[in-house]
Amino acid sequence: MAEGIFAAEIVAECRRRGLLAGAYALRRPRGATFLRRLARDLGEQRKAPRVLLRRGLTLLRAEPAVLRRQTGLGAEAARAGEVLRGVAALLAGHPRRP
Repeated sequence: MAEGIFAAEIVAECRRRGLLAGAYALRRPRGATFLRRLARDLGEQRKAPRVLLRRGLTLLRAEPAVLRRQTGLGAEAARAGEVLRGVAALLAGHPRRP
């Protein structure tokens, strides 16, 4: 399992090797992501609020391009519920290890 903005980088190679069970790019409402990120970053108090707001707006505008890139690399754009159901279905077909 790989997670994060760069996880899509390995989709093609995993598919080529027969190791890919599923690849998802999380598609969330951009405004909700912006607010969640801003609240987290303000809570951490590592940077000035003005810097965090500017950074958050930049990421908000860049998000569609990030999603297009991830899907272009082979990930499937899906909402959180769809991802959870997809992963649950994949796990249901595999025995659990202790």
